[in-house]
Amino acid sequence: MANRDTVPEKIAWVLIRDGRVLVTRSHGRDRFYFPGGHREPGESDDETLVREIDEELRAAIDPNSMVHFGTFEIGAGHPDHGPFRMICYTADHRGVLTPSREIAEKAWFRYADRDRVSAVDELVFDALHDAGRIS
Repeated sequence: MANRDTVPEKIAWVLIRDGRVLVTRSHGRDRFYFPGGHREPGESDDETLVREIDEELRAAIDPNSMVHFGTFEIGAGHPDHGPFRMICYTADHRGVLTPSREIAEKAWFRYADRDRVSAVDELVFDALHDAGRIS
C-alpha cells in the first residue's frame, strides 16, 4: 500500500439496512459516493467521520460503535483519477439522515446499482456483496 502522505484518503461510512447501503450524491455530480470525507490536520478517523456525517447528513455518529470494514484503494493512472484510498467504517448513529446543503440526495443502493458509484466505491460494493451484506 502506498505511503499515507502521498495517497489522498477519505474516511467513509458504510451504513447497511435491509440488504441496501446508504450513498449520497453531491450537487453537480452524477455519481454517488459513500458519505464521509477527508481528514482535517490532526484529526483521527473517528473525529473525521463524526464531523463529516454531521456536516453531510446532520446525524451523530457514535464513535464507540465504529468498526473498520476495510480499506480500499485504486492505483495511479486509474481512469477515476487514482491514486485514492478509502478507509471504511460501520457505525451506529443518532438522528434522522437529512442531507445538508452540500448533498443533493441520499439513496439506498443494492448491488445492482454498483455502476452508479465511483471506482473505489465499486470495490466496497464488491466486498459487501461477497460478504452477503447487500443483495
